[in-house]
Amino acid sequence: MAEAGTGAVRARVAGTPALVQGFIGSVLVLLGSFGVGWLALVSPLNRADPLILLRTETWGVVASTVVLTVGCWVMFRAWLRLGQLLSGWPEGSLAVVRRACWLWGAPLLVSLPIFSRDVFAYIGQGRLVAAGQDPYVSGISTLSNWFQLGTDVTWAESETPYGPLYLSIEFLVSHLVGTSADLAIFAFRLVSAGGVVLCAVYIPKLAGLHGISGAKATWITVANPLFLISFIASAHNDAVMVGLALAGTYYAATRRGILGVVLVTASVGVKPITLVLLPFIGLLWAGPGAAWGRKVLYWAYTAGLCLGIMALIGWMNGYGFGWLSVMLGTGSGTVFFAPLGMLTTFFQGALGALGLSTDWILPTLKTVGRLASVAVAAILIFKGGHSHLVQRMALAFSALVVLSPIIQPWYILWMLPFFAATGIRDDWQIVWVYFTVAFFIAFGAADQIFIWQFLDALDPWVKHLSTGISWTAMAYLAFLDPKTKHLFRGFLPARRRAVEAGR
Repeated sequence: MAEAGTGAVRARVAGTPALVQGFIGSVLVLLGSFGVGWLALVSPLNRADPLILLRTETWGVVASTVVLTVGCWVMFRAWLRLGQLLSGWPEGSLAVVRRACWLWGAPLLVSLPIFSRDVFAYIGQGRLVAAGQDPYVSGISTLSNWFQLGTDVTWAESETPYGPLYLSIEFLVSHLVGTSADLAIFAFRLVSAGGVVLCAVYIPKLAGLHGISGAKATWITVANPLFLISFIASAHNDAVMVGLALAGTYYAATRRGILGVVLVTASVGVKPITLVLLPFIGLLWAGPGAAWGRKVLYWAYTAGLCLGIMALIGWMNGYGFGWLSVMLGTGSGTVFFAPLGMLTTFFQGALGALGLSTDWILPTLKTVGRLASVAVAAILIFKGGHSHLVQRMALAFSALVVLSPIIQPWYILWMLPFFAATGIRDDWQIVWVYFTVAFFIAFGAADQIFIWQFLDALDPWVKHLSTGISWTAMAYLAFLDPKTKHLFRGFLPARRRAVEAGR
């Protein structure tokens, strides 16, 4: 007992420098957001004197960009150092990691939206519901003042990709706060913070079922700066989707299948993509060693329960299964870092140079990607042992993301918790997490910067400035920082032996 208490104190003391550093980074992100974060045009904050200086003067925009980007990398370094300082994950580590999550996340609760402006679309969709329109049919542009309330023009004619449960949340927020975009953002941020809490509770529980350190799994995911920025500062509803999915998976794995299916169905009600989890939830509910007859029976239970709940929600809000047709047809365009996006760009360039038609390339690759992801998911459903079910589920989830032409930075946060809970090794796997998180932090910090139109000449330059800071920070952490460079140098067997020999 005394040893456990001593270990907890030791972990708390060891992690303190990283906690302080991460908090400083989070405060820098908060301060930077005041100059280049997103506000609705009608927000009274636009008329606040300190924000006027930061947002309308060249020096203010440049300084805010620098402070925001540097803050992101201070948080990233603190995250790396926390993992190093708690290496071995002794008794008390989970409490330290959770303290880091709350300490680093708290300033982001009051920042302006950064890395994304989707939260303004939530406001518009809530107004659509309040106006008696169907968000699965109508775009936000049917509303008056939709642009003044901050919604990106890409949402103007788009049907909502969200589930009926989240539409009810959007309506509730609209009903409670009225036309105040700032209050609505804070309300949606609190909802997303609830999802973060669910993740912080159920990731270590799920990790414990797999013999994995709950502290390490929580550090990889919830304390991750990309996670905190995307799910708190950006207020993405994905936090709720992931939190409910994790909770449902845990209860299904502990043979409380009805509760598990209800929670995962609620996750589907937020974002329908988690439908892919349900076959695996049925297998978890059926239990280890289940014969095929029992598996099919529990699949039927799972499908029936999910169908009944979604039908009830659809009947209550009047939208039925409209979300299903939108889900099957949603998504257009590509991003350059998605595998299908790279292939699309390559073939369009090659065939275009030959004077051939390229209109068919994206639709064809998109169809091929969907069919391939379904095939991968089907194989993972039917092949593999019960002990690897959650890992198989994470791989199926990954297939849907990787084989899509559009991958947003926060999409990796959908499956990362499941991989962390089933074990990410301290070799190329954790280094892959480092590099992926670093890439998307650099991308998000530069891609989503608010600049008034009368300063649009600054637009490319501040983005280049942010990117330059990010690349400099990544190079420093990987090659020069005396504390963190070992994380990147020792991941290959030959390099690891050389590093260890030199110690």
